[in-house]
Amino acid sequence: MLITVLALWHWPLSATLADAVTPEMTPAAPVVLVLGDSLSANYGFDTQHGWVTLLAERIAGAGLPHQVVNASISGETTAGGVTRLPALLARHHPAVLLIELGANDGLRGWAVADLRERLTQLVNSGQAAGAQVLLVGVRLPPNYGASYLAGFQAVFGEVAQALAVPLVPNLLQGVDEDWSLMQADGLHPTAAAQVRLLDNVWPILGPLLRGHGHQ
Repeated sequence: MLITVLALWHWPLSATLADAVTPEMTPAAPVVLVLGDSLSANYGFDTQHGWVTLLAERIAGAGLPHQVVNASISGETTAGGVTRLPALLARHHPAVLLIELGANDGLRGWAVADLRERLTQLVNSGQAAGAQVLLVGVRLPPNYGASYLAGFQAVFGEVAQALAVPLVPNLLQGVDEDWSLMQADGLHPTAAAQVRLLDNVWPILGPLLRGHGHQ
């Protein structure tokens, strides 16, 4: 299993640097760079149980050569992602960039138009660096109002369609409506739910890694 985790923890979606699962990396191996928030940063449980770690294991089990770099930070927003991504691209030269950001923008009630603009920047940056980009959306809790929720949920599909990139519509599909799979805060999935998150991502990501994904 080849995975490097670069993850910090802070409010809202508290601060510790996550352990690197493997300190060494294989230079020749293509990189899957995960740019996410706490949903991808092992919030509330050990790194070994997180869906990104499970992703690295699944990749190895499938006989694929890719290594996974987890650059997710708990509390990260699309604005933070836009700031951090250029250095990450320059350092890791990913073959695949998985963008899992936006939840914290939504929890703060930030304008959907701004979310759209920053997601577009992130995708464009990844593509300009030669990476295949996978956009991963989320669904907010129901107490944000129907109009805002509809606009927020739609923006991921709009950006994916406009920029011709594949989309996982909701990372939390099948999880966020089952309270037994959510931590006490109602925002973060439990360790037991992590394989569900991976199963939501893999049908789209797997073909990309095998070289016959979204065109």
